[in-house]
Amino acid sequence: MKIKTNEKYGALVIELKGNVMGGPEAQEFQDLLHKSLEDGKKNVVVDLANVKFMNSSGLGMLISGFTTMKNGGGLLKLANATEKINSLLVITKLITIFEHFESVDKAVASFK
Repeated sequence: MKIKTNEKYGALVIELKGNVMGGPEAQEFQDLLHKSLEDGKKNVVVDLANVKFMNSSGLGMLISGFTTMKNGGGLLKLANATEKINSLLVITKLITIFEHFESVDKAVASFK
């Protein structure tokens, strides 16, 4: 998994690419979120457009990130989940936890 970040209208956009399976990248993801909160950036969008596969550890990473942001007074939203990832969110009922948008722009706009 590769992690790329950029900012869009004051929101941190974290783009995940490849297979999301936890591991060392999960710590990198958490560190990014903690730094975001330290910097006063409380709105995060996770772009899932380029995620090919996600296992339970990958889902755990997203849940942990969601909790980190919520406890820090922030929000974490998902964007661009592929059909495969979306069905995973539905099966695990996580679709009821995460706010999900069909584009990064719509997710960013929802913070206003």
